[in-house]
Amino acid sequence: MKLKSLINNIEELLCAGFLLTMITIVIFNVFSRYLSNYSLYWAEEVATICFVWAVFMGASATYKHKMDIGIDMLVKKTSQQTQDKIRLCVNLLLLLLNGYLFYISIVFTTIAFDKPTAVLGVSSAVVNSALIVSFALITWHTLRFLVTDFNKLILNSKTFKG
Repeated sequence: MKLKSLINNIEELLCAGFLLTMITIVIFNVFSRYLSNYSLYWAEEVATICFVWAVFMGASATYKHKMDIGIDMLVKKTSQQTQDKIRLCVNLLLLLLNGYLFYISIVFTTIAFDKPTAVLGVSSAVVNSALIVSFALITWHTLRFLVTDFNKLILNSKTFKG
């Protein structure tokens, strides 16, 4: 796989890796408990950590591909130029919101840094850092969408005048 393709699909790859790890651990733990009455004491906590990471990486991937839910019934009834302006305003608002969520996730993770997890005793920042990575990526994608929509609006206004 090319490096550029790897970087472009980082959220999907991380999500798949965490899901695969979680499923493997849970299945192994179920069979181990069933066959030998032995259970991995750390399996539930690691599966939970993997689940949290998979959810937030999946959310970022969904946002990146614009597969999140949007209701645009009223916007579609306007002209293309008005739609472009609305899209630009929405992306600007989302940039502010996602940037704030990124900041809050840093604060939240910093506060939880000294709190150990119940079983493994590792820092809760291992779990909470999924928020930081996810909202950083979502903010980055929002910035990309904003620049693209701004360039489209400028191009359309030049075409409309000319």
